[in-house]
Amino acid sequence: MHTPVTIIGAGLGGLTLARVLHIHGIPATVYEAEASPTARAQGGMLDIHDYNGQLALQAAGLIDEFRGLILEGRQAMRILERDGTVLFDKADDSTGGRPEVQRGELRQLLLDSLPAGTVRWGHKVSGVRPLGEGRHEVTFANGTTVVTSLLVGADGAWSRVRPLLSDAAPEYVGRSFVETWLFDSDTRRPATAKAVGGGSMMALAPGKGIQAHRERGSTLHTYVALTRPQDWFAAIDFTDAAAAAARIAQEFDGWAPELTALITDSDTAPVLRPLYELPIGHRWERVPGVTLLGDAAHLSAPNGEGANLAMYDGAELGKAIAAHPDDVEVALTEYEQAMFPRGTKAATEGTQLHELLFGDNAPHGLITAFIEDEQTP
Repeated sequence: MHTPVTIIGAGLGGLTLARVLHIHGIPATVYEAEASPTARAQGGMLDIHDYNGQLALQAAGLIDEFRGLILEGRQAMRILERDGTVLFDKADDSTGGRPEVQRGELRQLLLDSLPAGTVRWGHKVSGVRPLGEGRHEVTFANGTTVVTSLLVGADGAWSRVRPLLSDAAPEYVGRSFVETWLFDSDTRRPATAKAVGGGSMMALAPGKGIQAHRERGSTLHTYVALTRPQDWFAAIDFTDAAAAAARIAQEFDGWAPELTALITDSDTAPVLRPLYELPIGHRWERVPGVTLLGDAAHLSAPNGEGANLAMYDGAELGKAIAAHPDDVEVALTEYEQAMFPRGTKAATEGTQLHELLFGDNAPHGLITAFIEDEQTP
């Protein structure tokens, strides 16, 4: 008998799992707190890697459709000095293994690949409790409940499923991003558009940075990084958009105006994004009938791997369940034994990347690493 699967969270990982299970004829239901697919913006650009994210899409039977979403030219990357001088400029490598797509479009592709009714919107989890023999009851804020023999937490950093397996909780990494957007930049802000270039741009210094990406058209999506305690950000009134932007921009006093314009001229109010991580090497003992994937399992500071890993986790879990439809515990054990070291490796490399991005030698350590990487056969 195929075990029905209950997935909490309709992000990229949960949807990839549901899609791979669907291909193998295994029914799954995804419960999502948001009211609809368009309840909020879905973030920005993602580079989908040939060694994990693309393999997940192949397992999901969606690799050709994925290729139709790729934005050409967006793999170009440049690193600027704070005065706007270009220190490193890498042309787009359209043959490279990390093509760029928009997260929202990728998520919609996955949603469209699932049978109608697979995702139950407006189901925010309020509690989960074990019933014994690998069964769990999930209670939702709308008063409904579901009992499941296989529960998967694909519900991100603040997973409501994780406490069934682990006491670990995300901790602040000491750094936050502030998110801004510029629309129609080529026409309205040509100097800033030119500084960013055709793909991504990073202007970095110890403890801080301005990182922007050109999205579809001439939209510039920026993450401003500041290494500051949370109470420093708490003292800023983000409900006053102009004042908040001015305060953040103050930290970049003396930087080129075409760079600080990414902060001060934002077409949207700045949004604070504190960064959290789980302990590197986070793992748990096998608990019957439940597991985690993506950020719920191995949250780390943004390093380019999060979405790719979540999708790969989802695909690998789906394949394991399909390979052992009559023995879920074998499937979950097989999946977790491979997933734990995978998450540890990515988190470790992510910590090293953040040191290159924002450490004492920024941006020169990062440039050296890129040059060495290009010279490696």
